[in-house]
Amino acid sequence: MNKITAHHLARRACVYIRQSTPGQVQHNLESQRRQYGLVDRARALGWQDIEVIDDDLGISGGGTRRPGFERLLRALCDGQVGAVFSIEASRLARNGRDWHTLLEFCSVVGALLIDAEALYDPRLTNDRLLLGMKGTISEMEVASFRERAHAALLQKAQRGALVRRVAIGYVKGPDDRMEKDPDARVRSPSI
Repeated sequence: MNKITAHHLARRACVYIRQSTPGQVQHNLESQRRQYGLVDRARALGWQDIEVIDDDLGISGGGTRRPGFERLLRALCDGQVGAVFSIEASRLARNGRDWHTLLEFCSVVGALLIDAEALYDPRLTNDRLLLGMKGTISEMEVASFRERAHAALLQKAQRGALVRRVAIGYVKGPDDRMEKDPDARVRSPSI
């Protein structure tokens, strides 16, 4: 059964591109290449009108404002989108609220979700179940990462090694040791 219909192809395909941190944007170029490569996948599947939404490069998916994601949801609500492409469907949203909103909007307007591996129709029960599980797993990965990071900070604090900010007049030196700032102007008291 081919899930892509003429109705889907008559509307725009949106390729949603995101990386969570500025460091990833700068150093993980292969991920960007793979994501931008979804334009070719959309063309190969029959779409002519393809919009790349990459406004959220360097913006975390967890709890921050994402203008690109908001633009994607507006386009879906307007009935302009036949399919949303992402390298992994579950990476479209990194919290349950955004994920289920996206699934519901796609279901209502009849838009497909397509990633590098598969094609999903959120109106179909089995696809919706699979997308729901992928979203839950993605959300658990994020929660697990946060818990590990928090536990590491607590451990560091318990042994007295956690320094959030260095006092004025000091800098972190080798091995995270605090040293006087080499700039004499910074060390001297201001009048």
